[in-house]
Amino acid sequence: MTPSDLLAQTVTAITSLDADAMRAARERQAILTKPAGSLGVLEETSVRLAGITGLCPPPVPQKVAVAVFAADHGVVASGVTPWPQSVTTSMVENFRAGGAAVNVLSRQIGADVTVIDMGMVDDVKEDAVVRVRKVRPGTADLAHGPAMTRDEALQALGTGIRIAEELAEAGYELIVTGDMGIGNTTASACLIAHFTGLPAAEITGRGTGIDDAMLSHKTTIVAEAVARIAADADPVEVLAEVGGLEHAGLAGLILGAAARNIPVVLDGVIAGSASLVAQALSPEAVSYCLAGHRSVEPGHTAALAALGLRPLVELDLRLGEGSGAVLAVPLIRSAAAILAEMATFADAGIEA
Repeated sequence: MTPSDLLAQTVTAITSLDADAMRAARERQAILTKPAGSLGVLEETSVRLAGITGLCPPPVPQKVAVAVFAADHGVVASGVTPWPQSVTTSMVENFRAGGAAVNVLSRQIGADVTVIDMGMVDDVKEDAVVRVRKVRPGTADLAHGPAMTRDEALQALGTGIRIAEELAEAGYELIVTGDMGIGNTTASACLIAHFTGLPAAEITGRGTGIDDAMLSHKTTIVAEAVARIAADADPVEVLAEVGGLEHAGLAGLILGAAARNIPVVLDGVIAGSASLVAQALSPEAVSYCLAGHRSVEPGHTAALAALGLRPLVELDLRLGEGSGAVLAVPLIRSAAAILAEMATFADAGIEA
């Protein structure tokens, strides 16, 4: 099957959330031993989980996968970050060894970390942690032209779909997004600026911590790159023009998980921008997503608004890797457990 056919088949398989299960979840929330609405966002999270799984109460997700998509970016050559591109490779080896923040946080909740090489410049070995699915060794410099070809964007989307498929077959009940790629906040800002229509100056952030002069330069690159995008460009063309290979992989992952009724916990600005691509390809796909946290990157707030998602955690995080989304998993489990285990007024002999 060609990547184009796989994408079309996956989008067709994505359905609306189960309205009956959501209705039952809301009705059950109304009779639990608490004032109506007193558990706030946890209540709506339980309703969404019911809609995704088609069950009320939804199962508490136990088997969790953190899928970290890694790739390099040609725009690094245009001076948008003080960090060398080699850091991407070093961090992938750190993930493999279990020493990164996302590894530490994942161990606390019993989640498994999988790293997918979507397009690193360096070659890395494949093992139980790292899967090599390299589309090309880094994107081209988006400051001077398309980051990749349309065929490469489709291939990367297809890879993300296949990863979702593999994780589903392995029995994972919840998928957490992660990312690694020096320069990827520049590509994210381009995608968010295009899909939200907001000016580059409002959504371009400091990424790994750049100074004012570099931020101004980065913002100019984002504005000029977005201006190249044709008014009638489809989502795949936009992704090819200004996106990253990990963005494409994440967008495919979201679509693939939605087609299999698996909830996805989104991390920060990289996941937010990739979700906008997924939303443009299938508006219903974002219904299967939960926003793990709100990054301090300004573009992430804009992306969440466009996605219609409310973050579960807000801790001024900007690390990436999936760290913020992993922190939200216990809240998601709690939301499902409340619906399943909390007594009703009738159970407790309390007059409603």
